[in-house]
Amino acid sequence: YSARYVGSMVADIHRTLLYGGIYLYPADNKNTKGKLRCLYEGIPMAMIIEQAGGIASTGMFGGKIGRVLELTPDAIHCKCPIIMGGPRDMGIVYDAYTACGFEAPSLE
Repeated sequence: YSARYVGSMVADIHRTLLYGGIYLYPADNKNTKGKLRCLYEGIPMAMIIEQAGGIASTGMFGGKIGRVLELTPDAIHCKCPIIMGGPRDMGIVYDAYTACGFEAPSLE
């Protein structure tokens, strides 16, 4: 893998759809809920990724690893963490979570 970052979510997701890889914008200590807005960044892009056959995950958020499309926004500008990519690449991410002792979703 090599790092690529255009700085625009749309461009970065487009590149991920065309060439593979993983788009990451996870939560961290400073932004515990992530930085991308659920209603007009996270959920719409998650729908596009999943319709294209990929996986859109929140990573470890709210005590579990879940799908972005299963989030229930609680405010207009609420935020969420994002990890998106194809099944092969997301399998590597889920394997890393499993190796750390977390229960990751099945890709089947």
